Amino acid sequence: MTEVRDYSNLIGGELRPAAGGGTLDSIDPSTGRVWARVPRSTAEDAEAAVAAARAAFPKWSNLPAAARAHYLRKVAGVFAKHAQELAELETRDNGRTINETAKRDLPGMTYLWNNAAAECASAVEGRSVDFGATSLGVTRREPYGVTLGIIPWNSPISTLSAKAAFALAAGNTVIIKPAEQATVSSLRVAELLKDVLPPGALNVVSGLGEEVGDPLVRHRGVNKISLTGSVDTARIITRASADSLKPLALELGGKSPNIVFADADLDKAAVGVTTQAIFTANAGQICYGGSRVLIQRPVYDEMLHRMKEIAAGIKLGDPSSPETTMGPIVSRAQYERVTSYLEIGAKEGAELVFGGRFGAEVVADPTLTEGYWVEPTLFATTDNSLRICQEEIFGPVAVVLPFDTEEEAVTLANDSVYGLAAGVWTRDLGTAQRMFRNLETGTVWVNTFRKVMFPLEGVKDSGYGHDSVLAYTREKAGLFEF
Repeated sequence: MTEVRDYSNLIGGELRPAAGGGTLDSIDPSTGRVWARVPRSTAEDAEAAVAAARAAFPKWSNLPAAARAHYLRKVAGVFAKHAQELAELETRDNGRTINETAKRDLPGMTYLWNNAAAECASAVEGRSVDFGATSLGVTRREPYGVTLGIIPWNSPISTLSAKAAFALAAGNTVIIKPAEQATVSSLRVAELLKDVLPPGALNVVSGLGEEVGDPLVRHRGVNKISLTGSVDTARIITRASADSLKPLALELGGKSPNIVFADADLDKAAVGVTTQAIFTANAGQICYGGSRVLIQRPVYDEMLHRMKEIAAGIKLGDPSSPETTMGPIVSRAQYERVTSYLEIGAKEGAELVFGGRFGAEVVADPTLTEGYWVEPTLFATTDNSLRICQEEIFGPVAVVLPFDTEEEAVTLANDSVYGLAAGVWTRDLGTAQRMFRNLETGTVWVNTFRKVMFPLEGVKDSGYGHDSVLAYTREKAGLFEF
């Protein structure tokens, strides 16, 4: 029997269990079995984390930019040294395949922390305005103070890094609250960084949202909040933080359109709308996943054929195996949500083009039959008002819709409460430029998909604000007269 390891919070440079001694089981989504335990923190732990971050802030914020950059480069070195271990933990934690975590995620984190180090100087830059011989106007950028990063379960290490690295570079101290569904990799990062950063500069506290997340959000000692998560969570946080009027950055859900024009390179487009966008290594559990595929009618049948062929070649199985191309759904609750939409799509009258199976029947390995498996699924419809077209499913489920004209494509694409990202596949530069201008999204990829850019910022119900060094500073103005 595999040993179940206990992990700890990082508060004030110390590894600590939850103050009340509570723990939560971490479930391996590929097997459905407990493999680790994490702290079930409470308001007492939230208070301790805020106190530690506030105590560390004066010294950290007053460090020269070059000194903060030195610390961040040391962090980048830790990520490089422990990349394989962290990739394996992330895979076990949330089911994202090892090919994705080891070859994409962790190398990217080394780059991100080094990039944040390089941007430390921009956090202290200011402007000057000459008002005459005896008057000078100046501005300076200042850190907010203590920032809270609330991170999701689909890519914990990536979002922890984005929220911590840029905030630290700007001179803030940081508290990270991981999602309870996938906490282990974040706590292991905290262990590795315990003696790399000054005590209290980075704190990581695990637990349930209502038990430790809410006290952190409401705490007046927290000066800014950055959430990557769901719209429902964002609404809760917005209400909870209203009394202290904290600035928020909210990177939320999406129902991203992926639009294929008749002149597109269909080989590239077929991959771009399937394994690159929605039938991903983490089973489509991605905020900007291309879950609505819009195809121009002259190539509709051909594209559908190509998409089915690609979907049929996807291999579900042990996410730690390099042979596996799609992992499980992260938790039983999310699994039940995703599978419910398979029934909803059928009831709404959408055509099931491919897939639709789930559970033990889609994995061959008998040790994985209790895992949370959903095979890649394609629906087709002409009605964009269906729930499967409008609601975020957050799983390997895509809906294909035909269109005739560019104007119709824009109308269909924008007919959503979300506006996080979109993909466009065309050889025509004019079409690409018009789509870039007219699509109501924060990011538009042309002839590619899911290559992360910063800032990654949505519109409409996909949120507002982003993670960058300057976004973790505020501008102060001064006027000097002599």
